[in-house]
Amino acid sequence: MKKTHLFLGLLTLSLFACYSPKPFEAESSDDSKKSDVSSIGKVFPLNGGHQTCNPSVSQDTVNYPASMLLLNFAKIDVKSSDKSFLKDQVDVHDRLTVVDTANNVKWFLMRNLSKGECEFQDPEWSTHADFIVALRGYDVNGSTACEDKDYGIFAVRTSDKEKFWFFEKNIISEAAPHVWVKPSAKAEKDGDVSTVEGFFGTNQVRLTYVDGTEGHPLDIVFIDYANGGKKKAVKLKKPADRNDWEIDSPLISPDGNFVVYNMKKSGSWEAYIQELSKTSEPIKIERTKDMISEPAQPHWFEFAGRLFVLWAEIPGIEMLNKNKLENASVQDGSVGRTVMREVRLFAGAPSDIAVEWVGENRVVATVPMIGGRSPDGKFLATGTNPAYLIKLP
Repeated sequence: MKKTHLFLGLLTLSLFACYSPKPFEAESSDDSKKSDVSSIGKVFPLNGGHQTCNPSVSQDTVNYPASMLLLNFAKIDVKSSDKSFLKDQVDVHDRLTVVDTANNVKWFLMRNLSKGECEFQDPEWSTHADFIVALRGYDVNGSTACEDKDYGIFAVRTSDKEKFWFFEKNIISEAAPHVWVKPSAKAEKDGDVSTVEGFFGTNQVRLTYVDGTEGHPLDIVFIDYANGGKKKAVKLKKPADRNDWEIDSPLISPDGNFVVYNMKKSGSWEAYIQELSKTSEPIKIERTKDMISEPAQPHWFEFAGRLFVLWAEIPGIEMLNKNKLENASVQDGSVGRTVMREVRLFAGAPSDIAVEWVGENRVVATVPMIGGRSPDGKFLATGTNPAYLIKLP
């Protein structure tokens, strides 16, 4: 049994999870009432400047356009007409919330206290618009104090909030799961939600998550549910000289064949692309002369048949932004920036030709955004400390 204790809740380099018991406090909570237009676009502060975790831009531009999925820390400053949202009864990581640029709650999921659920961790929007994946933490001794937690991985359909459990236990809190689902899949209303095909509407489902011991997420696990499922799960290779570096937030490519992720150790980080294959080699995203830092929190972005890798560049020793990005004084790139570059991927090819970069790095915004770019290309998301959506010019 892999467990976690409260003393392990120290802030790490990972932006996609918030483990600190000490919340970040913004200077003011009034910023959610306004937005500012500048050279980087229209800046929308979310959640009143309070700390959020695991920012993930909406992949559903029809039902949840201009929105972001976030995991609350301890305070919620959003707008909701649904009484069950329990706005005044907020606990750390007790709900998943999708909010739009006006701070309206468009969708949410509360932890189920009656089933002993203590918290959520690491939510991420799937490559398919109808699914979100996250960790559920519970106390192994059944205590409501939640001092001795273990985790499971589940997916939830945004359309009806039905859940599917990949794993109910024995998962570390830094697992950062991600799910790829065949883009055309549509689940039947009367489908068996306890099965992969019944829940997702297809068996073309792929899961990645990070394994290791608590506090040391060291390996990417890949499961292909159309080809053996859990029985044929594989661990991806790591760079030969990075065996003790920790893995952060692998995200599956739109075609389901690759992942992009960070590796980190002692205030340093690097980013890699790797095919989802037992024999594949990790391919480093090289830092070019024009870059401020190594790539942080890389995401895929597909548009009009073209594929890009999007990343943040952040000076310093933390993949972390503590600045109020609506202030013009920090919009000059001094606190970081968001960059993307076109890429072509060739599954099954030798490692030296599996990844082909196209063109040069292009600056998307002169502020660091680590929550991805919306499928229509219009919005960037970020969070962990101040949370924002930016509508690009």
